[in-house]
Amino acid sequence: MLGNRDAVANIAVRDLQAARRFYEGTLGLKVVAKQGDELLVFASGKSSLFVYRSQFAGSNKATAVTWVVGDEVEALAQSLKGKGVAFEHYDMPGTQLQGDVHVG
Repeated sequence: MLGNRDAVANIAVRDLQAARRFYEGTLGLKVVAKQGDELLVFASGKSSLFVYRSQFAGSNKATAVTWVVGDEVEALAQSLKGKGVAFEHYDMPGTQLQGDVHVG
């Protein structure tokens, strides 16, 4: 039924303007639609991110979005770190931490 349809990531945030600065300014995504002060839609390749204001923002302790970047992961991580992005480090079985990148 839905296997041949595109999917969209939905990300809840408390401050939509701060989120816009991050997704647009830091990550380089482009706003393609806006719904008042409640929702921004960003283009990312052939995908979209719906970033919306919610009182429940910050309650998700799991991965919300994954970008497929291939061999560029280390260079992109360095670039993001240079823009002030902090990376989480986890003790994950079967992986090692090389800089800010977990490798297996």
